[in-house]
Amino acid sequence: MGAHGPIPKRSEERRRRNKSDGPELVKAPSGAPVDLPELPDPDPAWHEIAYDWYLSLRESGQAAFYQPSDWAVARYAAELMSRGLSSDRPPNGQYVAALDSVMARLLTTEGDRRRARIELERKPAERPLAAVQPLDAYRDLASG
Repeated sequence: MGAHGPIPKRSEERRRRNKSDGPELVKAPSGAPVDLPELPDPDPAWHEIAYDWYLSLRESGQAAFYQPSDWAVARYAAELMSRGLSSDRPPNGQYVAALDSVMARLLTTEGDRRRARIELERKPAERPLAAVQPLDAYRDLASG
């Protein structure tokens, strides 16, 4: 797992590029890896949130680094999550901390990945550009 302390900035946000920050930064494409192995399907009995979380790992870029044992840990975390969410009792702090620790080892958040010196390359937004109105139209509206 990565270092403790504040979450490091993304490489493009850093000002100083001449000072070594420790181990070399590994970049990977975001999105589902192309060579994902055959994985067990999520348990249909799992809570909806745990089910969706497990499926989201398949679509995440960090999955390119996962080994079979990591997928086993992911199933374990989803099972824990499901049991906690399906319970009638509110979750206690120890349970939440343990689940968060397992999820952090799987590099599920950007902060976890930055601490481990892994960056997923962001895809540009695929939104259509807004139509640009000529300034004359705004002037006409403003003048009445």
